[in-house]
Amino acid sequence: MPSSLTVDPQFDGADTAAALVFICAGEPSGDLLAAALIRELRLVRPQTRFVGVTGPAMRAQGCQTLADIEELSVMGLFEVLPHLPRLWRLKRRLVNEALALGADIFVGVDFPGFNLRLAGALKRQGLPTVHYVSPQVWAWRSGRVKTMARDLDRVLCLLPFESAFYAQRGLSADYVGHPMADQIPMEPDRLQAREQLGLPLTGRQVALLPGSRRSEIERLGPDFIGAAAWLHERRPDLVFILPAANLAAEQRLLSWTQGRDLPIKVLRGQARAALIASDVALVASGTATLETLLCKRPMVVAYRLGAATAWLLRRFNLVKTRFFSQPNLLANKALVPEVFQEEVTPQRLGAEILSWLDHPERVTELLNCFKTIHLTLRQDSAAKAAAVVGQVLDRARGLR
Repeated sequence: MPSSLTVDPQFDGADTAAALVFICAGEPSGDLLAAALIRELRLVRPQTRFVGVTGPAMRAQGCQTLADIEELSVMGLFEVLPHLPRLWRLKRRLVNEALALGADIFVGVDFPGFNLRLAGALKRQGLPTVHYVSPQVWAWRSGRVKTMARDLDRVLCLLPFESAFYAQRGLSADYVGHPMADQIPMEPDRLQAREQLGLPLTGRQVALLPGSRRSEIERLGPDFIGAAAWLHERRPDLVFILPAANLAAEQRLLSWTQGRDLPIKVLRGQARAALIASDVALVASGTATLETLLCKRPMVVAYRLGAATAWLLRRFNLVKTRFFSQPNLLANKALVPEVFQEEVTPQRLGAEILSWLDHPERVTELLNCFKTIHLTLRQDSAAKAAAVVGQVLDRARGLR
């Protein structure tokens, strides 16, 4: 990927009337959200040009790449420290290149640790800024709202309670719903998914989703594979589905299966199909928990940070919410088990999976809650987000 400004012919400045959107995603889920936003903006503004930090979905929509999202692939409070000089250099470069290209607006998609700082730098240069996907300021570090109010023109919220939170604090925010709720059918077809993936059409199957980031996979992968082994000893009829985000993730996950005779179907990508094909899922905390909810599958959610980060959060009571998984946050109650830090063991994860498999009445009740949440989130989200971005863009360019 480019490490310095490279302008292709579509950015030669010939069409000065066409708006240029600088857009930055930092991980695969943000890449998909940004791609959908680009597509919707182009439907109503076909001459709009896009440039930024991209993943494959954004590039498929014609967004020019100034940096790849892999350059931002780091998480955690202490874990990010060794990468700070590189990230600062990247931020400075992106600011300079966005201004040199004549960007009309900046849209940061999720990844707030980097994107909010980038927004602040660009706002100081006079660029209007929008942040798509609210950071969880309602859960921890709520003091960030003051900085956000200074550096952002709008926040686009995926969860229904977030816009009211910002309104009470003087920051313009719009609830747009979640694009995945629009994409995923209310009644996903398990049999079709199993046929598509070449899985047994009968029998019970468990999806294992330890995350897409390298750090997540390293922290959770061994225990997820260990949980599969623990379950296999007790329920040898179970089949496990393991979607890997990429080749490197696949190779690392497979390394933990060596010496274990486990019935695991490893997939390259296809996480959503794996969820739909499954009866229950073991999932890393994050967007995947919402996707699992929308696929109407019971789940066990695991979250493990670096030891220093976890200590800091606990020591200073930085987390202000009872839950960390999307289903529980949306319902404001414990719908699904959450397993955190040292509690993440193969035995604990396996036992929670068995609890779902052995209590179908609990599953029925859970799925009714999931359907209600799905309907709330289904808002034609990408189109709503594009409309708000278009309003900010028109105001900035003096258009009506």
